[in-house]
Amino acid sequence: MTPRTLAGFAAAYPELDPTAVDYEYLRSVSQAMVPFGRHVGTLITEITADHAIVEIPPVDEVRNHMGTVHAGALFTAADIAGAAAFVGAAAARLPIVERLVLRGGSASYRKPAQGRIRAVASVDLRELFVILAATESGRYELSGKALMLDDDEVTVAKFTFDYVCDLTIPETEAS
Repeated sequence: MTPRTLAGFAAAYPELDPTAVDYEYLRSVSQAMVPFGRHVGTLITEITADHAIVEIPPVDEVRNHMGTVHAGALFTAADIAGAAAFVGAAAARLPIVERLVLRGGSASYRKPAQGRIRAVASVDLRELFVILAATESGRYELSGKALMLDDDEVTVAKFTFDYVCDLTIPETEAS
């Protein structure tokens, strides 16, 4: 069997084996992939087939003038967690993904975010199933959500995201 050359979105994961997904590998590569996340100090701590977790450390650099975690840091962590959730959920078909682009999102801030904050994100499974079962190249819509939790498991914010996902399916895979 000829090894497949990964292009588009999947090119960032050159050692990906879609038949035996290594989620720790996906986490490690994803962590290094977003320079702004490193700037903010976010840490991807987990990627699985059904969710991803990103932490914001309890450091002064992410706090606002009121001493709580800045909304921009919360959004950044939620955004990265959403993309990482997609990577984990779509890992088996990642080689056909040309791009995943955040098209829009909304935020609902519930409580002051203090201390270490975790973004726990997932993507809509019904929409993901359409992407995973696709037999034609094209643009597909996908939604996701992220809950922001403090160390006491209190929800401090909720985010919803709308993505577009472009797939390129080789002729050899199309039915």
